[in-house]
Amino acid sequence: MRTTTEVIAHRDPGAHLRAVRHFDPVFGEPVGPATYLAPERERLSALTWPEFDLRPLNSTIGAEISGLDLTTDLPQSTIDELARALAEWKVIFFRDQPLTPARHVAFAARFGDLEVHPFIPSNTDVPELVRFEKGADAAGYENSWHNDVTWREVPSKAAVLHAVRVPDRGGDTLFSDMHAAYEALDDETKERIEGLTAVHDFMRSFGSVVPPERRDEFRERYPLVEHPVVVRHPVTGRRTLYVNRNFTSHLVGVEGEEERELYRHLIKQASILEHQVRFQWRADSVAMWDNMAVQHYAASDYWPEIRIMERASIVGTRPAA
Repeated sequence: MRTTTEVIAHRDPGAHLRAVRHFDPVFGEPVGPATYLAPERERLSALTWPEFDLRPLNSTIGAEISGLDLTTDLPQSTIDELARALAEWKVIFFRDQPLTPARHVAFAARFGDLEVHPFIPSNTDVPELVRFEKGADAAGYENSWHNDVTWREVPSKAAVLHAVRVPDRGGDTLFSDMHAAYEALDDETKERIEGLTAVHDFMRSFGSVVPPERRDEFRERYPLVEHPVVVRHPVTGRRTLYVNRNFTSHLVGVEGEEERELYRHLIKQASILEHQVRFQWRADSVAMWDNMAVQHYAASDYWPEIRIMERASIVGTRPAA
């Protein structure tokens, strides 16, 4: 039966709106083109990579690199170019890299000293490797947007994550561009957070693993630390939003409902889809991310299947505005 619905549209409904970001009046969520991404997307597209093949996965974040064997001792020129690719694309991915724990650590150590995590078990033989072994008895709780270890005075600058065993589907990791998140803020919010600091606390995520009788000891080892809400990346100079749900407890110098509203608004910026790239794991895939430039989120949709990952983290510098 032929429809009798009258069609009054003569062009795309978005044509009269121009290329402007709007906000949903009910939910306050952004709708419309992320035009602020265009200059960075164009700049990144013009870069060249003589040492390897690089395939961008999204506008301003995420690239898959091929043509390298991470199990070998790569020349310093290649390491330098990988560091440049990491700074530019913020997270880089590799496939089919059967890293042993020793080779995993050796590769990560080419980029700096490695840290040991006090609250997550390590690979039995290699303390520099944090081991995430999930299954029916140990579910995944990493499904919230966060930077790693921002409760440290000197958080890690980067991490290398190797997939040891993954389910046949599910368990993806998502990464969000926090430079884009800062650029997306309106001018009023940027002005409000200029010079603002926030408190970061390990107890928000790891308090339950510290025995009550040792909490004072660990609080002395890892005191509350303040970092700027907006930091300047030490390599690129880009301004980056640096608050996260897992470890940022509160904003300094803002009180009451105003603090809670601003805190929630800043935390939500990582969830904007236009700033994200999603990586589907296969065994022996590797992700390396810039811990200052991105937040990440491990989808917890595979229980009770087994997912085993190992991570080496590289010591950074104290975040600065």
